Amino acid sequence: MNAPWNLAESNYAEIKQQEFEVAVLPFGATEPHNLHLPYSTDTLEATIIGEHVCHAAQQRGAKVVLLPTIPYGTESNLSEFPLAMNLNPSTMTIIISDLVETLVHNGIYKILLLNSHGGNSFKPVLRELAGETEAHLFLCDWYQSIADVYDDIFEHPEDHAGEMETSFALAYFPELVARSEDGSLQADQGKKRPARFSALNEGWVSITRPWHLLTENSGAANPHAATPEKGQRLMEVLVERLAGFICELSAAQIDDTFPY
Repeated sequence: MNAPWNLAESNYAEIKQQEFEVAVLPFGATEPHNLHLPYSTDTLEATIIGEHVCHAAQQRGAKVVLLPTIPYGTESNLSEFPLAMNLNPSTMTIIISDLVETLVHNGIYKILLLNSHGGNSFKPVLRELAGETEAHLFLCDWYQSIADVYDDIFEHPEDHAGEMETSFALAYFPELVARSEDGSLQADQGKKRPARFSALNEGWVSITRPWHLLTENSGAANPHAATPEKGQRLMEVLVERLAGFICELSAAQIDDTFPY
């Protein structure tokens, strides 16, 4: 029997016997990640994290279903790189709205958006849909959920295709990580060009960064200290935190003051 919490791998005979309280909808992207990681990096991350987290939550008693990962995201700032496949934010809102209403039609009112792509900004979607659906939407940008322990695991800051993402890839899809003949990563140092305005460099003014000007090969963080062990440690933290949240969410009763 397949895992009944994983919709993509389940059949109708299995699913029709289940009652689900929580749906997890992962979001990835199709974009370059320096010279060494595959275009599907964000999608693979979202899928694999979703699988580990939902399996752990189901084992602890949660009534959860993992939906197939959306493999595209907002890529307008990487448009000068080949085949960075873009969905505009307005399109993403429509996709999420349609899928949420499908879940509501199936009696699932607790939905976790599990986002793996920094170019996706879903908080406005939650605000727009709040008055339009019976569902209760929760958002986890998983790479932000480990901020308090990041420095305990990794040596270098992460932005895009750096030590954290490369460690994850080495742990969970190493066959897709490109290496040079000497065994080192086939990647540059992930250096970013500073802006000419100090306000941008200091972060108190922001823009949609044009990635072809910011980076040389789309990498925006140093990947060379990555190890599989660091990727596994990252997963341990994510499973403990997210599976615990899903269990709490699954058990919670929706009333007039939910989620407070």
